[in-house]
Amino acid sequence: MIRGMYSAISGLRTHQTMLDVVSNNLANVNTVGYKASRVTFKDQLQQTLYGGSAEGPNTGGTNSAQVGLGVQLGSIDAVMSDGSMQNTGTPLDVAIQGDGFFRVGIGDPSTTPATMPTEMNYTRAGNFIRNDQGYLTTAEGYYVMGRDATTTPASDTFIQIPDGASGVAVGTNGDVSYVPSGGGARTTAGTISLAKFPNDEGLLRLSGNRWAAHPSAGPEQVGTPDGTTFGQTIGGTLEMSNVDLASEFTNMIVAQRGFQANSKVISTADEMLQDLVSLKR
Repeated sequence: MIRGMYSAISGLRTHQTMLDVVSNNLANVNTVGYKASRVTFKDQLQQTLYGGSAEGPNTGGTNSAQVGLGVQLGSIDAVMSDGSMQNTGTPLDVAIQGDGFFRVGIGDPSTTPATMPTEMNYTRAGNFIRNDQGYLTTAEGYYVMGRDATTTPASDTFIQIPDGASGVAVGTNGDVSYVPSGGGARTTAGTISLAKFPNDEGLLRLSGNRWAAHPSAGPEQVGTPDGTTFGQTIGGTLEMSNVDLASEFTNMIVAQRGFQANSKVISTADEMLQDLVSLKR
């Protein structure tokens, strides 16, 4: 009975974690570029009551008898499927159709030479803005990194749109172009760079729709949107959350019922212990 109570306690803990993950997914149902999480369980150690035996001259052998000791958290995985596309009409809203993450970081383009970010973050949220100096940044102030393919090897750059520019647009190849103040030919401010990893699920979640590199994700591969190795960029569009409301509400019910079932096990074991204590009366 005591063993059953401890097994049920492990069930309460893991189902609470499952509910925590589901609630976070539901809270981010409208978060730009958010990737849902999912929970998996695995069983605990088994207590062997008696071992099995092989086939003998006159017997067919027996199987082992084991009692499980509960459940534990198996994994919390990131679901990296694409979210739905939402047309906003805002020129600096950019979505990625296909593989890749935007590369963002903290640097200082005002120095000579420019101080590039020492650590890159990655995001699928393309709701970019221009700061007071015209540089393309995220809403939190992280610089959106561009890629200069004219250098050998290709180098990172900041993307700056001059004051007075009009007709800003982002092409499918990541080029950020504009019409200069006073008119003239369309000019390219820079090309947005993308990164991808052998194991996207190995990236570490950060706040603000950002991810950080991790050894489990593998080495970073950097390039520009091309529709083959990397995805394409779509201007005036945002990738929304990939949370599936129907699945999340179903998982919420499953977590609730699992929690209730384990609570009932504890109540039943408690009643059995009470009966045992009352035998002497």
